[in-house]
Amino acid sequence: MSGKMTQYRWWVMAFIFVIYTIANADRANIGFALPYIRKEFAMSNTEAGAIISLFFAGYSIGQIPSGFLIRKFGMRSMFSMGMLLTSIFTGLLGFAGNAFHFKALRLLIGLAESPVVVGCTTTINQWFPPKEKGTATGMFLAGSKLGPLIVPPICAWIILTFGWREIFIAFMIPGVLLSVFWYIMVNNKPEESRFVSQKEVEYIHSSENVAMEKKNTEKKSEYKLWWLDKIVRAKKVEPLVNSKQIFRSWDIYGAAMGYFFMVGIVSVLMSWLPSYLVNVKQFAIMKTAFVSASPFAGTVVGNFLGGWVSDRFLNKRRKPLMMVTALSTTIMMYSLVYAPADAYLLALLLFGTGFLLSVGYSAFAVYPMGRTTKEAYPVAWGIVNTGGQLGGTCFPLIVGMILDKFNWDVVFASLAFGSFICLLIVSTIIEPVEDPLEKPHS
Repeated sequence: MSGKMTQYRWWVMAFIFVIYTIANADRANIGFALPYIRKEFAMSNTEAGAIISLFFAGYSIGQIPSGFLIRKFGMRSMFSMGMLLTSIFTGLLGFAGNAFHFKALRLLIGLAESPVVVGCTTTINQWFPPKEKGTATGMFLAGSKLGPLIVPPICAWIILTFGWREIFIAFMIPGVLLSVFWYIMVNNKPEESRFVSQKEVEYIHSSENVAMEKKNTEKKSEYKLWWLDKIVRAKKVEPLVNSKQIFRSWDIYGAAMGYFFMVGIVSVLMSWLPSYLVNVKQFAIMKTAFVSASPFAGTVVGNFLGGWVSDRFLNKRRKPLMMVTALSTTIMMYSLVYAPADAYLLALLLFGTGFLLSVGYSAFAVYPMGRTTKEAYPVAWGIVNTGGQLGGTCFPLIVGMILDKFNWDVVFASLAFGSFICLLIVSTIIEPVEDPLEKPHS
């Protein structure tokens, strides 16, 4: 195979897309089952929020350790083990006998899934050249939102045919099979894979060569947005090369804090939206399934488009779309205070919300790739994703506490305020670029 150009990296991307879709379906199915679980175990809104939050608590705790473990033992082994344990713990939810069992298993699912997300982004960083990383990461995160998109209709059918417990047992099976598949098909680096030719390896690393640097210089003349470089504080900076530098970098912490609010809002839509539609809008189960899926249809499209735009039109600038997402999500969250009662209009509004929320969502994962070396990236992404998953931990619980005291209008207004804080924080970090543009002289 050394004599021809292979495209196996895109097969790896397809594997990531499918596996992360299943992983996110494993976490999202709790939202659709929650009204039935609450009925059986007589839970308050706060208790239900705790069950949702415990997954993200375990997930956030596991991010930084997963970065170090992947750096030490390799992505291949840690990814496969994480996916296998995630699936097993998900299946055990179907046998939970009380609320305590649910809480313990949700915590374990979060811990088990931590190496999966770090492994996905580490794989993208190793297997793709810089000019394709935004597109690949957009595809990866589109998979994360395809999971919640397919969950509502599948869960509705399982509940109507069997019961809520069978949801978790059914979702366990594909994850177990895919964990074995990944270990067989994907190596830590492309040069270690029997499916990758030498030409593809050279292409993946070509941007590190002088020839590609010249090509990038020629492309710079096509990029005219000097004013945007001023807004996003584009600068040439030395990449972070070790853990000490990473833990001292405000840029990494700023990205993590911004991601805190974005993941928090997504976790609320994923876990609480079905309850909102059933209890507030009084929708039947199949109509709830349709409307619950609509924001995630928007996120799939938004993630694909956002990664492509940042690579193709923004010359690998990641911060602009991060800021666009934060601002537009502020507006869309507040608009849900006045959400229409009609299911189709509400679905359209939620589709737009999901789309705008996700246009810059993948940029939070790609940003550390440009700020660090490949070897240091797993730790940096572990910090950023820890911030994100702490948002996923806090927001569902806070929503439950708000609902026990107030109503959904207060929830949506609070989410809008959080997104605005995200915009302020993200505006302070540096956009790392090789050669920032300056205002042309007339």
